[in-house]
Amino acid sequence: MPDGQMDAPVAPPADRYINRELSLIEFNQRVLAQTADESVPLLERLRFLCISCTNLDEFFEIRVAGLKQRVEIGAAASGPGTLTPQQLLDEIRNRVTRLITRQYEMLNDVLLPALADARIHFLHRREWDDEQREWLSEFYREEIVPVLTPLTLDPSRPFPRILNKSLNFVVRLKGKDAFGRRRHRAVVQAPRSLPRIIRLPEHLVEPGTEGYVFLSSIIHANVADLFPGMKVDGCYQFRVTRNSNLYVDDEEVEDLVRALEGQLEASRYGAAVRLEISDQCPEDLIEFLLDHFHLDRVDMFAVNGPVNLNRLSTICNRTDRPELMYAPFTPGLPEELRTDQGIFSILRKQNILLQHPYQSFSPVVDFIGAAAADPNVLAIKQTLYRTGSNSPIVEHLINAARSGKEVTVVVELMARFDEAENISSANRLQEAGAHVVYGLVGYKTHSKMSMVVRREDDGIKRYVHLGTGNYHPGTTRLYTDYGYLSSNKNLGEDVHKVFMQLTSLTAATDLVKVLTAPFDLFDAMIEKIDREIAHAKAGKETRVIAKLNALIEPQIIDKLYEASAAGVKVDLIVRGICSLRPGVTGLSENIHIRSIIGRFLEHSRVYYFLNDDSEEYYCASADWMDRNFFRRNETCFPIKQKPLKERLRQDLELFLKDNTHAWVLQGDGHYVRLTPGDDAPVSAQSEFLRTLSAPA
Repeated sequence: MPDGQMDAPVAPPADRYINRELSLIEFNQRVLAQTADESVPLLERLRFLCISCTNLDEFFEIRVAGLKQRVEIGAAASGPGTLTPQQLLDEIRNRVTRLITRQYEMLNDVLLPALADARIHFLHRREWDDEQREWLSEFYREEIVPVLTPLTLDPSRPFPRILNKSLNFVVRLKGKDAFGRRRHRAVVQAPRSLPRIIRLPEHLVEPGTEGYVFLSSIIHANVADLFPGMKVDGCYQFRVTRNSNLYVDDEEVEDLVRALEGQLEASRYGAAVRLEISDQCPEDLIEFLLDHFHLDRVDMFAVNGPVNLNRLSTICNRTDRPELMYAPFTPGLPEELRTDQGIFSILRKQNILLQHPYQSFSPVVDFIGAAAADPNVLAIKQTLYRTGSNSPIVEHLINAARSGKEVTVVVELMARFDEAENISSANRLQEAGAHVVYGLVGYKTHSKMSMVVRREDDGIKRYVHLGTGNYHPGTTRLYTDYGYLSSNKNLGEDVHKVFMQLTSLTAATDLVKVLTAPFDLFDAMIEKIDREIAHAKAGKETRVIAKLNALIEPQIIDKLYEASAAGVKVDLIVRGICSLRPGVTGLSENIHIRSIIGRFLEHSRVYYFLNDDSEEYYCASADWMDRNFFRRNETCFPIKQKPLKERLRQDLELFLKDNTHAWVLQGDGHYVRLTPGDDAPVSAQSEFLRTLSAPA
């Protein structure tokens, strides 16, 4: 048992499942814990702080917003569990309050002093000297004032619309305005065009140091200039988080793009769900803001510092301070690709398994690029869930369409927070002549697959790429994922049938290799776990290993509980939300769950079943969640070649040996971080960097 690990409960708890919202908060606590890890470079620790804040924003925008709506309409909580929506909101409030307190403790007491020791200073107003104050005042007049619109509140000037997650100030005034009327309050909004962190010129700081000032500090110091003739008796920053769920009526909508565009605009001003405000703000102004946004006291969080810590991420990418960053690396290439042969020639001979970001994503981009330029290629089919701006894959698809190739792209418009970018990509593809299909209304297209149809001497041949992650070059540098390139005939025919299903809505029957959701993936997982149970009851060795982002589907969890009771050894590597309670006597003694939190976001999905020594390995786009099994289009594909299976086995075992970045889930829902102790330290991500990336 690792040092500090708690014993599992002696009996099953009343609730068989860990609540998904509370599990998500636990994940965010693990992310935040990276800020205290002195083995992590300083600016990377700051980045983890920012990530924890971004995660919390999304948690309120989506999960808390949904819970509040359930309370309003008197609906029960979704999913299994014993907590009512209101009880859950109360517990969320308690845990988030502790999380936010810890965030600002880490900022104020640990990270800012450490940054100062590294000659990076964030200067508070009280620390400005005369020269700095003069320069900042000039910067304020020249760069900030022209875009500010201070609004004194009166019956003809009601409270302005406050944009989701924007920086604002509530100001207390004394005196009379230019028309002789007494005014008491005003609001100043900071446009998003303004930088939230301003760097001081070198001549204003000590040699060899950097000085930064928060925009909020500059506005606060000069806010009185916005209200001549009146006295500013207080200025306090605040930020409102709004419901960002998008609602499109599957039955009534006639034009999904137009409906979604309207929802995107509306979501910027959705119902308020959280108020963040300076802890110096007096009670009457707090009550004023809460009343205006129709929020209760439990929805307010007072903070000791900037209301939006996410903005600190702007200083994290510092190539000039390599000692404060993770060491750079160059993604490697498999030996098979280190050749002058074309990708199609290589794939005719063998399949290729890539592991990003340790191995380059460029072969995937080049696969589409080569297809776009190859006169023998007849058609390209592609799913796009998240692509990012200026996507090279989208450019290749556009070029292919313009050159006369048959290009079909299934674009998922409802990819959360990437909707606008996906609409833009879809429009450009259509203008180039590609066939664009907007997924399936009611079923997100979450599959990651592409197919190239090529005329060759021996007939038409299909080449495919299937992945666990998105076709997004940016995230492939930060997320761990597997990508599989193949010219296997059966696999190509399966992928062809899945694309036909997405475009024509006809059944994809007689698939030989690929499992799909919402059709057979769930049943296949149940069947494979049942098979391990049968083998265990027959006295055979059994094992299930699954690497996932999330595990919350109750039927799968119950089946794993059943497997544990039968003696099946179950190892789960679940990065984020996990509703299964492991190690509980009488329920899950044979289930062990760990979460890996490190430099890269663990995003790959891999399933393993011992199957009486006829081992099965699958990679997939799907987590084990209700939505992935029943409300999304997902693909799960087998890895059958012996060398590739052996590689996946070694990868999974390495994750299970990690004692540096692993956290072990307890039966009570909390996690304990593993430490090497007297053992040699093992870090899966570090080992992959060492063995798979290009030599330095």
